[in-house]
Amino acid sequence: MRWPRTGWVLVLAAHLAGGATVSAQSDAVDPGVEAVLQRIQASVERFYSRARHVLADVRVRVRPMARDFRSRGRARNLLYEMRVEWAGGTDTTAPEPLVIRRLLEANGRTAAPEDEPVCADPEPFSEEPLAIFLPAKRKDYVFTWSGRDREAGRETDVLEYRLRHHEAPTIEWEDTCVSIDLPGHTRGRVWADAETGDVLRVDERLSGMFEFRVPREQRRRGVRPTMTIESANSTVRYRRVAFSDPDETLLLPASMESMTVWRNAGVARQFITHELSNYRRFVTGARIVGIPRRP
Repeated sequence: MRWPRTGWVLVLAAHLAGGATVSAQSDAVDPGVEAVLQRIQASVERFYSRARHVLADVRVRVRPMARDFRSRGRARNLLYEMRVEWAGGTDTTAPEPLVIRRLLEANGRTAAPEDEPVCADPEPFSEEPLAIFLPAKRKDYVFTWSGRDREAGRETDVLEYRLRHHEAPTIEWEDTCVSIDLPGHTRGRVWADAETGDVLRVDERLSGMFEFRVPREQRRRGVRPTMTIESANSTVRYRRVAFSDPDETLLLPASMESMTVWRNAGVARQFITHELSNYRRFVTGARIVGIPRRP
């Protein structure tokens, strides 16, 4: 099953967003949400200006599990090449950053056309999660300052966020594989460096169970006509990466993890990890001119 988040394929373990706690300092002075958001926006804009010229290898492991966390079926081990591109805007919409992935290996061998995609694999294109801090998207979210904490050895401002308005869910079937987008049904938390605004960690979680009907043609004999996402949590962490010629240090994604728990589905739990490595620069004049849509 695919449950695409409103972010990097990420929905990325029980110890992540749902169980995270913030040890906010009782004597911390509220700096004001707008001031924190301005620092984060400036950092994110710097990130996108540089990330467009960076490639990375992404090792993805997709593990279906039973409710007791035992592996169920064969895990998929995938290697992608990843970069950030900008989708062209229109008269009414601003350009948006997209994550572009190209499959290189599947289960230890060079990828063949039939290897991509299968259910639960990352899609070739997805929205980039930090885009919510750009001016064109910020107005769609409500942000709340939750205090100070420490992350990756740095003092951080912690913000909670949610979509300002609920939107209708999107449920798409391809054979027995279902993709679900639930705008407004998630809550997020961000840890941002209190001095620089650099985002060090982003968590998201589904705010409640979501049940939906299964079309007759996708139903299995003897199984209930509905499926439920019981919970879905994700975490993205960022780290500093050094480059040379010219010398420069950039804050870039380091890892992504997600856990989704299903009811009445072919798999009870789905654990997906992304590990990013081998960052390098590239120069290109290519540009995405429209946001691709699934057929």
